[in-house]
Amino acid sequence: MFWANLLHIYQPPTQTEKMLSQITSESYNQIIKALKINPRAKLTMNINASLSELFVEYKYHKLIDDIKFLLKNGQLELTDSAAYHPFLPLIPKNEIIRQIQLNNIINKKIFGKYYNPKGFFSPELAVSKEIIHIVEDLGYEWMIFDELAFDPEKGSPQYDRIYRINNTNMIGFFRDREISFKILSAQLESGDIFLSEIEKTYNDEKYLSTAMDGETFGHHRLGLELLLFDIFKSDKIVTEQYQNIPKYFMKEDRVNVKDSTWALLPIELLRNQPYKRWYNDENEINVKQWDFTYFAIKEINNSPYKVEDPKITRKKEILSKEQKQWLKARYNLDKAIHSDQYWWASARPWWSIDMIDRGASEIKNSILLLPNISDNIRNKAIESYKDIIVSSFRLQGEGIIDDMIKNYDEEASEIIETKSLEANPKEYDRVIEHLRRQMLEAADKENFKKAIEYRKRIENLREKQKNIISNLESKKL
Repeated sequence: MFWANLLHIYQPPTQTEKMLSQITSESYNQIIKALKINPRAKLTMNINASLSELFVEYKYHKLIDDIKFLLKNGQLELTDSAAYHPFLPLIPKNEIIRQIQLNNIINKKIFGKYYNPKGFFSPELAVSKEIIHIVEDLGYEWMIFDELAFDPEKGSPQYDRIYRINNTNMIGFFRDREISFKILSAQLESGDIFLSEIEKTYNDEKYLSTAMDGETFGHHRLGLELLLFDIFKSDKIVTEQYQNIPKYFMKEDRVNVKDSTWALLPIELLRNQPYKRWYNDENEINVKQWDFTYFAIKEINNSPYKVEDPKITRKKEILSKEQKQWLKARYNLDKAIHSDQYWWASARPWWSIDMIDRGASEIKNSILLLPNISDNIRNKAIESYKDIIVSSFRLQGEGIIDDMIKNYDEEASEIIETKSLEANPKEYDRVIEHLRRQMLEAADKENFKKAIEYRKRIENLREKQKNIISNLESKKL
């Protein structure tokens, strides 16, 4: 049985050193360790350049060396992506290409000659026909999409073959939505529980395809790194990289791909609103954010001091003071248009004025960095920023945001229909013991907040174990 799994790891450029240290310790180091102690294990991973740069800035040299080792050893496949995690379907073509070029250049410099990606990961698994053609034109061979992106006229993806996207030569992989959700929501706690679940559907004539945030393992879901350790050492499943799947599954079919993301709801698909979590036209903050974004992109790209970027051209040229200043504005904008700010303004269901403020402030600062800008442009940038923040507080104060979140919760009740698991309740004892050791270690280090989080996780697992035992006993009766 083959399992191809893509883990996406990313942090915004503004991430603090303290938080990066915690996430790296709980998640990134655990993923790499699981691979290193199991030389047969293979994994596909996406590391956006914004995170790679943070690894360099905060001197995570061992982690970088470990990634290089795994690349050289053939255990790790890295994809390419967009450097600072923008939402690609909603930005202009030239911005898409620039972000992809920057990602490749930065990661190549950091990870060396073994960084040679054949696949492409679009942030948020956000796809459109234009993006597919851009990615193919840039030389990539495959992309991964959510299951809901699959051509409805062909039913659902069949995992005994590979698909080529119509009007291209690109291979399109589709993640199993339900299994991916069960993993990232910590319903499959260990290797035995995982195997007992997937054996119902998958066999040696099919491959399992999943994709999720790498931070799921150990950071978002405490103790879930145990699942990776179990699977990587199992002799019942072969972990494989996406680039190698066509070697084993030679049957091919052609398919259309629908606009989608990995957070897409079926009801949003029916309404033809595939990007609503990042651009909700019924949400005035989202509308103002994107108007501000497009204004910044236009002004920076139309500046009379615009020059070819030496990072991309690799050419050394003598630049004027104004041209150097323009490059600062350009690089600032690259980082400013990350997808997080729009997600946290959507109220589907997430809402954070702090994230909205930080995003809008970064875009404003990009414009203000431009050399010799007019008072009109300067004033518009400042006023647009203020308008977004004031409007955010107004909508929150008037209860409009609460109503939007409530409406979303009602729609999202059908996000994924999953059947209750019939796992061996004894398997939970091992997971609980794994968490208990981590809880005690956190307490010994006087990290009492983290110890409390482990204790709550243990309590939740014990409740789940109790319910499984109760269900099994009722069936016997």
